[in-house]
Amino acid sequence: MAKQLKNIIFLLLSLLLLSSCQSKRQLVWEENFDGNKLREDIWTVETGDGCPNLCGWGNNELQLYTTENYQIRDGMLRISAKGENGNYTSSRITTRKKKEIQYGRIEARAQLPRGKGLWPAFWMLGSNMDEAGWPLCGEIDILEYVGREPETVFTTLHTADSHGNSKNTRKDKIEGIENGFHMYAIDWTKDYINFYIDNKLFYSFSPKNKSVEVWPFDQPFYFILNLAVGGNFGGSEVDDSIFPQEFVIDYIKVYQ
Repeated sequence: MAKQLKNIIFLLLSLLLLSSCQSKRQLVWEENFDGNKLREDIWTVETGDGCPNLCGWGNNELQLYTTENYQIRDGMLRISAKGENGNYTSSRITTRKKKEIQYGRIEARAQLPRGKGLWPAFWMLGSNMDEAGWPLCGEIDILEYVGREPETVFTTLHTADSHGNSKNTRKDKIEGIENGFHMYAIDWTKDYINFYIDNKLFYSFSPKNKSVEVWPFDQPFYFILNLAVGGNFGGSEVDDSIFPQEFVIDYIKVYQ
């Protein structure tokens, strides 16, 4: 009973904090995926397998990214993973060098695919990626899900101080998370980054040490949306019977 009361109080405080923050902010940018194609001034479709510079996209992923595995329909972005017998295709889109954000509440409403071997993600990389490289540029994983761990969502930060199997991470089992649409968000300031799922606070990172190795989050970041197959995190086992599967994104909004 005491634990339940504690959880209720925590949820109420989180909602009050969120409401207070939102009331002081304005919507400064949104992507509603209207029309029937991506806006070329905002988005770039990345293709291939990452070779020769980053084969397997740095994670031994199995898919080939193409321009054919996504579509804009009914005001939503639909990224589709297809394939069998080790031949998998999907899509990856990014706002790199076109749209960058520094600080604010960033949220996406999305519906997850399901099945062993899938790895959808909504994430961000530092704008100095070309100069500093990864992980010094920093990475913010607002949403990661892997089909080998059903009903589990990962929120992670990668830095020079904590990368790969990052210590700055949180995984939470959320019953029914694959059903319907859910909200994935961060509240990002010069002092902290808070991660939310359906407006509930799940993880907070606010280090006192703000060195570039610990806190590269004082610069603009760009967005990436992708649906990977397999890989170091997605898992070596892929269930071919699940395909095709869709990662559906309703919108992205930024409040500052």
